[in-house]
Formats: sequence, structure tokens, C-alpha cells
Amino acid sequence: MKVGPAGIETISGALKRPKKQDGHNHGNYLVATHRTSATTNPNCQRLYAFDPDRYKRTSPLTQREHQIRNRFIGVAAMIQERSHDLSKITTDQQTFIAQKNEPNGCKTMKQWYWRVCGQEWDQAHS
Repeated sequence: MKVGPAGIETISGALKRPKKQDGHNHGNYLVATHRTSATTNPNCQRLYAFDPDRYKRTSPLTQREHQIRNRFIGVAAMIQERSHDLSKITTDQQTFIAQKNEPNGCKTMKQWYWRVCGQEWDQAHS
């Protein structure tokens, strides 16, 4: 939003989103855009209203999407378990620090957990 002496001059972004209550949406999306490119057209501010189900998925999940979601759930559970296992924390931290400055090394501990647990999950489910 850009505010000037006379009030709001331009606004861009989502102004209103539907409120989800009791399993369904109330209201709609209200989105404003402001064109910043040079033009002779004086209409540079636009306002759009979309139905609450605008971003609702219309097709069923594919088999590949199910596999990806199941892998994510499985790896996330492994990370949760491993990061709280007191017998592995010290060695995990040492291994993480040892690879951190390598060319393809993980820069955060969370990234390292995702890589290690992801590889373990892939080996167990391939």
C-alpha cells in the first residue's frame, strides 16, 4: 500500500480471504493489483473478486503425488524421532559440522536431517 497526503494512492495484494468455518468457506477473495510499468492508460489499479473455492483442487491426487506425500510424512517422522534421540545427537552434530563446508554440504542441521533421513527412507522403500 502506498499512502499519500490524500489517503491511499495505490494498493496491491490480497485484501480479503475467505474465512473457513465448520468445514466450508465464508466470503470470497478480494485481490488488488497495481501496474507499475510505463503506459499511457490511466487505469493502473484493478480490483478482482474470486469465489472462495478458487484455489480448491478439482482433480484427484495421482499415484505419484500419493507417493511424494507418503515419503514426506515418513521422513518427517524419522527426523522427529532422530532429532530427539539422545544417543544420536552428539554424533549427528559432529557429522553435520564435518560436512557443512563441503561443496555440496548441508548448511543447516534441519537440511542435513532431511538428507540423511530421506536417504534412509529411500533405501528402506526402494
